[in-house]
Amino acid sequence: MISTTEIFSASVTALRRNKTRSMLTALGIIIGVAAVIAAFAVGAGANKSIDEQISSFGSNFIMVFPDRPGRSTTGVTRYLTYDDALAIEKEVSGIDAVAPMINMSATLIYENTNWNSSVVGSTGDYSYVQEWSLASGRDIGASDVRQGAKVAVVGQTVIDKLFTGENPLGRSIRINKIPFTIVGVFEAKGLSAMGSDQDDFVLVPLTTAQKRLVRWTTAGRIGNIYIKGVSMTALSYIQNETEILLRERHKIKEGEADDFSVRNVSQMLEARRKTTTIMSMLLGSIAFISLVVGGIGIMNIMLVSVTERTREIGIRMAVGATERDIRIQFLIEAVVLSMVGGVVGIIAGVVTGYALSSFTSAPPVFTVPSILLAFVFSALVGVGFGYYPAYKASLLNPIDALKYE
Repeated sequence: MISTTEIFSASVTALRRNKTRSMLTALGIIIGVAAVIAAFAVGAGANKSIDEQISSFGSNFIMVFPDRPGRSTTGVTRYLTYDDALAIEKEVSGIDAVAPMINMSATLIYENTNWNSSVVGSTGDYSYVQEWSLASGRDIGASDVRQGAKVAVVGQTVIDKLFTGENPLGRSIRINKIPFTIVGVFEAKGLSAMGSDQDDFVLVPLTTAQKRLVRWTTAGRIGNIYIKGVSMTALSYIQNETEILLRERHKIKEGEADDFSVRNVSQMLEARRKTTTIMSMLLGSIAFISLVVGGIGIMNIMLVSVTERTREIGIRMAVGATERDIRIQFLIEAVVLSMVGGVVGIIAGVVTGYALSSFTSAPPVFTVPSILLAFVFSALVGVGFGYYPAYKASLLNPIDALKYE
């Protein structure tokens, strides 16, 4: 019996004699493994991004915002108002906090420095609902909202852009030419999961924003309302009761379209997660099919190789090689092809994953199980599709093989 080392050496030598064909044969495995790894990495990266978004919003979080402005039977356009927010907070149970909001862009000016930033008009509950902590100073208070005070709490990016080492507390900045006194600074949060700067904003009292910055003609009009529930289990109830209350307040009759929309953030992101997971599974399935096609390519080439090397097989059998030796030799050739393709495919998959992530704005997440799965599956493809050619080669009659031209 020939030793395993000699059989392995003969297998590698046979593959090296046909380098181009061996490389092209392994190409199907390379593409399949790369596709599997890239698909799972991009999908895992997208899911991680969604998890981060859920964490940043808070899982027990509801948004209310005006849909396309509807019209009541009186023909009056309805918007969300500050009174709507107060009614929700007062009449809907299960609520922890309510933050009515106005969002806008504005030019900030401090001495000779300008900076364009986001301005949020809200109440003292905004920081609690959005889970912002103060680095220094104080937050907006109820008295600021009642009095329409010209005070502001700023994010760290605003400090970096407008102040050079100065303590911003007590300083006056102009927002669209209106002076505001900085009374607090938020702790830095950095970039969001979507890559936006969370620290580039200014918080001012809601009533001040209404009177001084936006000056809407509709009394008490706001942009949207953020609601924080006491628990996850309360969200469905809060959402349903909020919709009923707003329909009553906006005098929307049965059958008429709502002029608002109530969204559960965790439900929205969870739906997005499911879509991402389904897409990842679909891409993964296509990738596994690529691996199977690559395995068929290996089997095809190995069958051709058996035919081309019939005389060689006869000679090896004549000098003492057993059916088992011949079978193992051809099986090793198939496995080596698939495993080399697997290694190259892993490298290609990592590169492809990072390339694809540039279009998804979420970095890929490569996990050891997904890489091992792709590699092991590529080896199994080599064994599965290489066995038949190896078995066929081992059944050749030595005398007939030696006569083969």
